[in-house]
Amino acid sequence: MRFRNRLLILVVALLVPSFIGAALAVAYVYVEQQKDQERTIAETGRAFALLIDNEMRTQEGILRTLAASPALAAGEFDEFYRHARAAADAADAVAVLYGLDGKPILNTRRPLGVALKGRDPSNLPALMERYGAARTLVSDVFYAPPVQRYDFMMQVPVLVDGKPRYFLTLGLHVGILQQLLERQQFPKAWIATVFDRNGRIAARSSEPKHYVGTLLRERTRRLAATTDRDLVFPSHTLTGVPVRAQVTTVPNSGWKVLIAIPSAEIRRVPMEAAALLAGMMAVLLVLAVAAGRWFASRAVAPIEYLGRCADRLADGEEIPYHPHGLEEIDTVAWRMVEASKQIRRSTRDLEHRVNEAILATEQAQGALLRSQKLESLGRLTAGIAHEFNNLLQTLTTALQLAAMQAKEANMQRLIDTCKRTVTRATTLTGQLGSFGRVQEGRLVTVDTAAQLESALQLIRGAVAESIVIDTAFDSQLWPVRVEPLQFDLALLNLAINARDAMGGSGRLRIAVQNVTLAAPDAPEGLAPGDYLRLSVSDDGAGMAPEVMARALDPFFTTKSPGQGTGLGLPQAYAFATQAQGLLTLHSTPGKGTRVHIYLPRAHGADAVAPGAGQAGAGAGVSRGTAAPDVVAPPPHQPFETGAAAAPAAAGVSVLFVEDDVLVREAVVEALAAAGFAVRVAVSGDDALAQLAGGQAVDIVFSDIVMPGSVSGIDLAAAIRERWPALPVVLATGYTDRRVSIPGVKILAKPYDVEQLIGLLGRLSGRR
Repeated sequence: MRFRNRLLILVVALLVPSFIGAALAVAYVYVEQQKDQERTIAETGRAFALLIDNEMRTQEGILRTLAASPALAAGEFDEFYRHARAAADAADAVAVLYGLDGKPILNTRRPLGVALKGRDPSNLPALMERYGAARTLVSDVFYAPPVQRYDFMMQVPVLVDGKPRYFLTLGLHVGILQQLLERQQFPKAWIATVFDRNGRIAARSSEPKHYVGTLLRERTRRLAATTDRDLVFPSHTLTGVPVRAQVTTVPNSGWKVLIAIPSAEIRRVPMEAAALLAGMMAVLLVLAVAAGRWFASRAVAPIEYLGRCADRLADGEEIPYHPHGLEEIDTVAWRMVEASKQIRRSTRDLEHRVNEAILATEQAQGALLRSQKLESLGRLTAGIAHEFNNLLQTLTTALQLAAMQAKEANMQRLIDTCKRTVTRATTLTGQLGSFGRVQEGRLVTVDTAAQLESALQLIRGAVAESIVIDTAFDSQLWPVRVEPLQFDLALLNLAINARDAMGGSGRLRIAVQNVTLAAPDAPEGLAPGDYLRLSVSDDGAGMAPEVMARALDPFFTTKSPGQGTGLGLPQAYAFATQAQGLLTLHSTPGKGTRVHIYLPRAHGADAVAPGAGQAGAGAGVSRGTAAPDVVAPPPHQPFETGAAAAPAAAGVSVLFVEDDVLVREAVVEALAAAGFAVRVAVSGDDALAQLAGGQAVDIVFSDIVMPGSVSGIDLAAAIRERWPALPVVLATGYTDRRVSIPGVKILAKPYDVEQLIGLLGRLSGRR
């Protein structure tokens, strides 16, 4: 028997079961369409009920805002009446304030002071007996004669000192629900109805003017009152049309939403879908017969060719194309040829992307691990730095007080020696901040060229003379905002690492450039913009990949015990991160190492703080109007006390906020000796309580890190909000929060008492 005849017999044999399957499919689609329509109705009802609940919550928000009015709590009814009337008029509503005895006190639709009658005609009293008066209550629909319309009331208790004193109600027109209903644009055949607990209609999608305020059919009201869950049942509209009804309860109010669809409409949609499917199945069956006849008329060779192509495609081979003169077969063959090429390209591309993804994942995991390690180390060192700065502040202040009282030259020399020792301790404490968060009090906008000269002096003293140092700096280098000590320390650490990698001899190259990075060229993790790029490279031994993977880990070192701490590269990495920049590391075994540090360009600062290239007390400069002022220490001047300083400080009252007893005792004595009238607060909460209690001061000087719920930053923010003209100075030993309050001055601990007195004098004089 020929292939064509066999194919025709096969097609005929398939026709009967195909028709049976088509009939079953039509029946299935009919049932599923009907179920899907019911689900759509249920979901629409629930969604609309939530919209109504949201609208009521919005009105409740207005009511609770009025209930929380300070004027109402203080019994200032004139002020409250103005606010309540404005809010009620905006919502086309009426606000009524009742006493606990149910007598009205004021009504926004009546002039204040006019005698008012009893309660409105709503069922709120019955609801209070049923549910209590402590919750928000929504009444049922009632007819309001004064405005000749149907309204409903919403009531909340007014609490004063935690106890109910009044009841505040808001009378709302049911028209707000009608507007909400009309915005939903339900199908014309649907009838959507909103009704209250008694079954009285508040809004209706069809003929609302005729039906609002009327009751639903008794059977519908009875069924809706039996449960708060969704309910589906057959019913009739008020005009007698048979419908399928879905009732959904509106949360928090007890009202309900009824969506009714005519039974004929429910049957129509599934019938149309089933008819469409039946037609499509018939067309497909006809096409199947035609396709069988068409394929039967063709030779077997093209089919076998496609089979061979499929086998080669499954093996991942590229398929050669041979046309056979049959358009469909040739089209499939050509697509299989193109698919084989695309599969091979996709396979290569997939392998490449998988390799890139693995590399990116490893880099991300490494960066996350480094960040976690540096974070832990930063928290430890920052806590130590904070405590040491408080101790150093006490010593600094005490030594300055002792210096002004000492008369003997020997005693002055001993005090100067102690001061230099404290300065060294301050420098060491500042180095502890390498791994912590950036400190506002130590940030400086530096002249990059001058700062590099300072760092190069340290580097030349740290590396051997056998190492040649090449430098290449752009002219007019952009300024950057950094901590000068950490800047010098980062370059010094990189130079020492390069020296050790070169075995004591070689060439160290330091290049600094102004670069503008666009999005495609910016290293990963760095935003596009203007940057200063510091490059330190050597021709040493380089690093193997496994060493590179851990090079930025704190305490990891390849040096012999006692020869290295493993903190050089991590310190430089932490410095770049603190400055909102980035450190990148490149190394090839046998060819050396290159380190890039990207520092963002500083804008809006033209001046550089004195001693910017030195490891001082961490002074800074102003960073524009959006950031706090950082005070730089003035040139050394004799510390004046008594009659000499009294004219500048006389009559100036300072509120000193400090939790550390030792710092408090030393600084209070110094300020008092300078002529200031000092008042002390031991915490931010204490300071706010004194100011709120009427304590008159000319300036507030506060520590940042303090126990209690109010830190120094929180205190400054509160003063800026409540007493904007009161100057504020903050002192910081360490804090992981940035200070971003305009006009607030910052001193870094340990600060110089002369600097503090001068700053307080200038601020009080300016005020």
